[in-house]
Amino acid sequence: MSYIRYKNNNLFVESVSVKSLASKLSTPFYLYSEGNIINNYRSFSSNFKKSNPLICFSVKANSNIQILKVLKKMGSGADVVSGGELLKAIKSGIKPNKIVFSGVGKTEDEIKLAIRKNILLINVESENEAVLINKIAGNLKKKIAIGIRLNPDINAPTHKKISTGKAEDKFGLSKTNLISFCINIKKLKNLKLNAISVHIGSQILSENPFKKTLKVLEEIIRKTKIYFKFVDLGGGFGIAYKKSDRKMNLKNYSNLVEKFRKKHNCNIIFEPGRAIVGDTAILVTKVQYLKKGSNKTFAILNAGMNDFMRTALYDAVHNIIPVIKNSRKNKGPLEFVGPICETTCKFIKYNKYQKLNQSDYVAISDVGAYGASLSSNYNTKPLIAEIIINKSKARVIRKKQDIKSLLNQ
Repeated sequence: MSYIRYKNNNLFVESVSVKSLASKLSTPFYLYSEGNIINNYRSFSSNFKKSNPLICFSVKANSNIQILKVLKKMGSGADVVSGGELLKAIKSGIKPNKIVFSGVGKTEDEIKLAIRKNILLINVESENEAVLINKIAGNLKKKIAIGIRLNPDINAPTHKKISTGKAEDKFGLSKTNLISFCINIKKLKNLKLNAISVHIGSQILSENPFKKTLKVLEEIIRKTKIYFKFVDLGGGFGIAYKKSDRKMNLKNYSNLVEKFRKKHNCNIIFEPGRAIVGDTAILVTKVQYLKKGSNKTFAILNAGMNDFMRTALYDAVHNIIPVIKNSRKNKGPLEFVGPICETTCKFIKYNKYQKLNQSDYVAISDVGAYGASLSSNYNTKPLIAEIIINKSKARVIRKKQDIKSLLNQ
């Protein structure tokens, strides 16, 4: 089922007309389909049904607490990378024993918070971090379950800025250093090594790098002779932003994961983010001005890189679709840009597009992941609203920020 679709050339999210909503509210705003989120979670879970993994939604992908509540009802845990994300996950109702804390730079306060909340695992990224966690745990008279993150030196086919599993990347320990760590950890009496974790990148569309990762994990387990209660295989599962994108076959991968799980008698953890929420939202915006350039027309939107950073940060491709379709064609190329005073505040260029007028509404597609969570107040712009649709009901899950709140900072 398509939750974001056209009816008689009018764009709808579930049973709500986008044009009707945009005419009542101040654009730009994020617009989510709750049904789409639920469907994506069920689909992901179903693909790995045999392995019965703990699915820890990657909160950095979208940290809106109302979306976390939807996922909590589905049984999701949380993968967090900050104290703030940890507190949001708990506030949403996600149980601490379903929370994994990852990230390379956890502070002392964040470590104390994670220990006091009795979360499932702290994924350790360096020996010095393990020493600090051991010290803090000792002061709190606790013995803490940790995972150790492996850097498998695998070059996943994705944008260089979201690759995390190569030797030169800052994440995890190399095979040699991890094996050494597994020996030395016996000296850290306040830690229990319960897991090994890995995360090789984001927006990956091929099974091959994940297959290679499983082979490296096999090697580590064989050499260390350690029983890991949990194996955290991370996330990184891509979605089809472009027509040419081929979505990864999760069924094929799930068979390999199940074989691995049975062989090592372990519990599997996944940390999907984009795969759950990426295609569940649009950013509704208005054509503020049309401007003739030397060889193209600029459609200047009232949404900018402060609202949606991915195109500027990662050269990401996000299609922009009209809220109302028509059969008229624009003369020459058309480029959608934003109002921020940066050359990189631009979204996408089309050689052919329908005729647009000033004040027409358009929608930036597939913005559910790393959209609102990456937004900022750059150029002293207020954060925009977020709205979620459940069938025919629209609910504001983040109000547009009051400009007055920015004036005294």
